Amino acid sequence: MVPLVLPIFPLPELTFFPHTLLPLHVFEARYRAMVTDVLARDKRLALVGLKPGYETTYAGRPPVYSVAGVGEIVKWERLATGRYNILLRGDARARIDRELPTDTLYRLVALRRLDETPPARDADLLVERIRVLCRRLLLGLGRPRELLDEVLRGGQAPGAVADRVASAVIPDPRLRQELLETLDVDRRLERVAAALEDLVRHIRGARDPDDRPR
Repeated sequence: MVPLVLPIFPLPELTFFPHTLLPLHVFEARYRAMVTDVLARDKRLALVGLKPGYETTYAGRPPVYSVAGVGEIVKWERLATGRYNILLRGDARARIDRELPTDTLYRLVALRRLDETPPARDADLLVERIRVLCRRLLLGLGRPRELLDEVLRGGQAPGAVADRVASAVIPDPRLRQELLETLDVDRRLERVAAALEDLVRHIRGARDPDDRPR
């Protein structure tokens, strides 16, 4: 497989999943230059998480995770200040093989696309469990039940449901990165369902036992 060569956009505590849309405001000079160059080419880039402790080397080349989300800029707006508002569409997972020498302000890497392993069994029960848990979570948070309707709509591949729910609901950046790196769809669905159960249990446990309807 011929490796992809793409610029990376390293960001802290952010995970870019396939099957998702991610709006970003781009303000640093090096990443404004990156967006300008990407828009002049194929509009594709890789967004990758910064590893903990990145702060001391942020202005240089801080360490990043080895698995990134690859996507395309599908909408953009250049502001009078030179900043950009962009919308990324997630297309694939990819593993960074190596960083390449470059004279650009931003970093370039060679990546290999990672294909997921389809479910080994009927995933309908796991997907329905995730839907039920999402409804319970919204109820516990006092949010509108229809808030996740698009994320949970029928007809999606099971892996897409796992990715979209992880992106929209799961707060722990380490777990989100783990899910990005989980190629086995059965395993990813199980981990998402378990994380939702933990969130629902936490919300119920955090309620004041004396705070009951009277």
